[in-house]
Amino acid sequence: MDHHTLAAVSIAGISLDVLGGLYLAYDLLGGKHGPLRLLTRMVTYSIVFGAGFGLGMGMFFGIVCGAAVGITIAIELHRTATSNDYYSLPWETLFSAIRGTGFAAGLYWMVGLRFAVIFGIFATAGQVVAYARGIRPSIDYVAARHARPTSRQLWAALVRTLAYIVTALLCSTFVRHIDHPWLFALRVGLVTGIVTVIGIAMNPYIEYYADNLPERRLGAFGIALVLVGFALQSVQYCLTLFDVPIT
Repeated sequence: MDHHTLAAVSIAGISLDVLGGLYLAYDLLGGKHGPLRLLTRMVTYSIVFGAGFGLGMGMFFGIVCGAAVGITIAIELHRTATSNDYYSLPWETLFSAIRGTGFAAGLYWMVGLRFAVIFGIFATAGQVVAYARGIRPSIDYVAARHARPTSRQLWAALVRTLAYIVTALLCSTFVRHIDHPWLFALRVGLVTGIVTVIGIAMNPYIEYYADNLPERRLGAFGIALVLVGFALQSVQYCLTLFDVPIT
């Protein structure tokens, strides 16, 4: 196993332990009036996007990009849920930059620094343009126990898929020549598009349950996070115990 991946797994484990402890401290954090609704969104969206990106692009990419996308989207949707409003364009630019940085960091180990930086810049600029045209995570917002993606949401996902394919091709052509550029560009674009559609489909469920989960379930979720975090932190020691080579 690559030592960067191992470090990412350990960091993820520590983070889940911390989050699980916060869920178990529900009452100390103010109960229903505390920050756990936002925290629930952050954790859930990070897991959803992290799992999708991880399956398509590798574990390190999934952890880094999943956290960047999940946390920023959670912050935006929390505002929409509580005040039926969205952030100003400067704030949305910051969220775009965080997500673009997440993509760049995830791609760095696969394609190098120059490719990753240019891709991150293009990804950030594209998201800012989308925000300026009214395309944001809270578009057609609904919190319900059913999934009904709208045509605007699906169209935005399709445009994002094509934009990421074109961006990857441009970076492959002008920044760094990589093997099989078309296959890599299709991989980046399709994974991003599919994960976006999955996020759109799960969004109403996540938003509904973020505000309606009973206290016992929050506590059980916290225990589950702690156990998963413990398991992830144990990976490094298990590899040493069984003499698994680390590159």
